[in-house]
Amino acid sequence: MEMKKEEELTRAEKTEILESELSLYKKMMSETVELLLVNEISKYPIFVAHQQELELGILLADREKVKGNWTMHLSTLEEFVSKQIIKEDKVNDFKATYKSPESFLCVFVLSELGAQFYFLPKGK
Repeated sequence: MEMKKEEELTRAEKTEILESELSLYKKMMSETVELLLVNEISKYPIFVAHQQELELGILLADREKVKGNWTMHLSTLEEFVSKQIIKEDKVNDFKATYKSPESFLCVFVLSELGAQFYFLPKGK
């Protein structure tokens, strides 16, 4: 299969590449979620994956210092509401679409595709 130029990739292809890249962080994210849940810090952990400067959450992995292409922060629904990334009147909608943190990792990705939530299945 010949390699396409980045601008020729479809949105589905870019999403597939993104999910593949994020899989490098799954073990770390899974362990972090377990700590958050056990310590009852939040029922709604949110990982933030980005490639630019960002003041949100706690730094978990700096793309300059890890093998992956992404810097990863840990945040929560509570912080997203306090910083008005999720508006108060949308909290119930968010909770309704949020998938179980025991089975899925919620990742807020800031990329050339825009800002989107992804729910990656835990595991391999």
